[in-house]
Amino acid sequence: MTEVEKHEGSRVRIGTRGSELARWQTNHIKALLAEHRPDLEIEIEVITTQGDRILASSLPSLDGKGVFTAELETALLNGEVDIAVHSMKDVPTDYAQGLTIGAIPLRANPADVLVSRRGFTLETLPRGAVVGTSSPRRASQLLRNRADLNIEDIRGNVDTRIRKAYDRQGIYDAIVLAYAGLERLGRLDDVTEVLQYQQMLPAPGQGAIGVQCRNDDHSRGLLHPINDADTELAVTAERAFLIGLGGGCALPICALGEHHKGELRLRGRVGARDGSKQIDVVKEANVRSVDEARLVGIELAKETLAAGAGILLNAGN
Repeated sequence: MTEVEKHEGSRVRIGTRGSELARWQTNHIKALLAEHRPDLEIEIEVITTQGDRILASSLPSLDGKGVFTAELETALLNGEVDIAVHSMKDVPTDYAQGLTIGAIPLRANPADVLVSRRGFTLETLPRGAVVGTSSPRRASQLLRNRADLNIEDIRGNVDTRIRKAYDRQGIYDAIVLAYAGLERLGRLDDVTEVLQYQQMLPAPGQGAIGVQCRNDDHSRGLLHPINDADTELAVTAERAFLIGLGGGCALPICALGEHHKGELRLRGRVGARDGSKQIDVVKEANVRSVDEARLVGIELAKETLAAGAGILLNAGN
């Protein structure tokens, strides 16, 4: 091996979005890689995505998959970066050919939380209160719990949305965010209430970080040491449930998998956009491989469709 080849083998370029949370996640991956491979020379490349550029529109109205990932995938395919760091809930189920998720490290708390300037909880919000979220999944479940609430879109990074929630001249009585994002940014003091899963089941992959790479032996081998097997199996089942329902972030689909000592428990939920109806399902199985986890998600999706989920998902489309 030449000196040039040695250098190239020890140099890794990580692609990331530019938000504070994306940078935290990327620095976390950088630290995990450095722990296993102290010889690596790691560089970070900030890439702006469509979702970062277009802030005036709600996410569902953008009507496109991969609004937070497509530019990063292009950089991977073009060889501009070697790996890309994503929030797994943002990763399309049909990412670009030639790429794969090489690692999903240990997951953070996947729950959703309420942030309210006046300290309201979901139960104590006044009738007609305005709650900010751009997620159909969150909106459906909020209305399922409180049909009297008014749901309004809110965009921007975590700090921007919290600032809007605290604005005394603003319209929001509360907003919904992911626990993991606030924890990673050291902002758990802003949490008014951690929503229970019976109130708000998370999005598939929420709380997990996905590290994407080219689908070759070198890239997969580089990332394998930082993968958490339990998290990978749980998230694989959740995403298979999403695939089986033919959905994405524009539909009110929820899933939470938990894998421990070979046992997988997968909870799924599909709701009407207005919260008027909701289907809850659960499946438990002994799972040892990604293929087995994927099968559990697909089977649960079939059961959910048989229970009428297709009618809810197609309503209003």
